[in-house]
Amino acid sequence: MLITRTPFRVSFFGGGTDYYDYYANYGGSVLSTTIDKYCYLSMRDLPPFFDYKSQFTYSRIERFNRPEEVRHPLVRAALQYLPIERIQLAYDADLPASSGIGSSSAFAVGLVQGLHAMKGEYPDRMTLAKEAIHLEREMCREAGGVQDQLAAAFGGLNRMDFSSEGFAVTPVALPRERLRTFERSLMLMFTGFTHFSGAVAEEQQKNIPSTVRQLDEMKAMVDVAVDILHNGGPEDFGRLLHHTWELKRTLSDRITNYDIDLLYTRLRNAGALGGKLLGAGSGGFMLLSVPEEKQAQLRGTFSDFRFVPFSFEFSGTGIIYQNENE
Repeated sequence: MLITRTPFRVSFFGGGTDYYDYYANYGGSVLSTTIDKYCYLSMRDLPPFFDYKSQFTYSRIERFNRPEEVRHPLVRAALQYLPIERIQLAYDADLPASSGIGSSSAFAVGLVQGLHAMKGEYPDRMTLAKEAIHLEREMCREAGGVQDQLAAAFGGLNRMDFSSEGFAVTPVALPRERLRTFERSLMLMFTGFTHFSGAVAEEQQKNIPSTVRQLDEMKAMVDVAVDILHNGGPEDFGRLLHHTWELKRTLSDRITNYDIDLLYTRLRNAGALGGKLLGAGSGGFMLLSVPEEKQAQLRGTFSDFRFVPFSFEFSGTGIIYQNENE
């Protein structure tokens, strides 16, 4: 038996420039971090005492004999890509799916890592990320980018660059106290709206030819944000978050709506310097930059909403338990 643990991510700047139709032509860049909220996958060989060969437990239980019978598209694709004769899989997570924190890609990375380990194989992090991208974007034909798989595989606070020639992941190394000051200025709030990111991402991709100017500016913000992390203050970072949100909301009519816009305006009036919906948009978690002295009052004003405390994490995906004897 083995258990994989894979972190979720918070993306700050450059989202949308990691879509193939953009970065293949213009090059893309993203600044993001993984956080101490994870998805977990346990796997083991299923004993041959049942009238089915394999089982996958998540919000439902699927029992099957061949990968083609699996309803969950990612698990079906993964077991076709990395076949295992008998397997029992179970999924659990710290945060809900469809909420903008890269949960589907974290699941894909952890799944690929675990299936390889069941075969006695231990690929490097870039291989895990690329194989997860292959499963999601090619085998499952799901719309979206490539930043989430890289973030989940590598972990940490990173600048990621994309081109038709490949990907690069560069850690942003900060002194511990500067990192903690920046970390403490951020809040993560669940809007109460869930979303299907695929539909939003698909529309964003279709709109790329008409939104190149905005995407170019969002990509340029990655350089500015990295400089702020090294030389500026949290308030500068927060104002830049507000600017990227103003641009992001123009990429598709599905990214925001009246209720989200009203909520964001109220949050800004209550002290938030800036913020943005995570992921493709239309709901899920909102990242906020709020001066520490105003955070308690903001939580009180928005007590109907759930705020999730978090810290940055730097381990990336990993196998946290493996019974070698089995």
